[in-house]
Amino acid sequence: MELSTWLTFFAASWAISISPGPGAIASMSAGLNHGFKYGYVTIFGLVLGIWSQLLIVGVGLGALMATSSAAFTVVKWLGVAYLVWLGIQQWRAPARPMVALSDTGEVVTQRALILKGWMINVVNPKGTVFLLAVVPQFINVQHPLTPQYLIIGATLAFTDMVVMSGYTALASRVLGALKEPSHIRAMNRTFGSLFVVAGSLLALFKRAV
Repeated sequence: MELSTWLTFFAASWAISISPGPGAIASMSAGLNHGFKYGYVTIFGLVLGIWSQLLIVGVGLGALMATSSAAFTVVKWLGVAYLVWLGIQQWRAPARPMVALSDTGEVVTQRALILKGWMINVVNPKGTVFLLAVVPQFINVQHPLTPQYLIIGATLAFTDMVVMSGYTALASRVLGALKEPSHIRAMNRTFGSLFVVAGSLLALFKRAV
């Protein structure tokens, strides 16, 4: 990949990462509920989800999903159901900073947070369709494809980790400032509502004809 091409993609990847979406909501939710150091691991899951989406596009399954009504619909409604479920869980969360605890008092493992982040991105067909439209513009088919996909994957991972860490840090600062149970309950319900809204918007998303 030529430097000028990479610089253009690097700029585009910042716009992709900064744009509001389920990943940003998940990062802020993790920062609010677990603090920065523990909540940050959710971002690794989000990055793994991006890489999974990129792999789907790279092996050609993205085009299949974009053109197959059945495949697109199944993945879309899985994503909708998962986001709404996360919203309900967040809405029902206890009115206290959970730090590293779930609402049942059990320790929330880092593996669970990573899986949550991965699920949010991997069951979002909107991400696949978006990458399917963007990535080919930066691929030179006259050169080996694997190194180019690796560069694209690393670039997306870098920008997403930087941006999402900012979202997580911002929410963790809010966590430190919240003292009253009513304030914490309001924040939990705000993020719960945002997850439901994100799921509703995904439900309205249609594949390109």
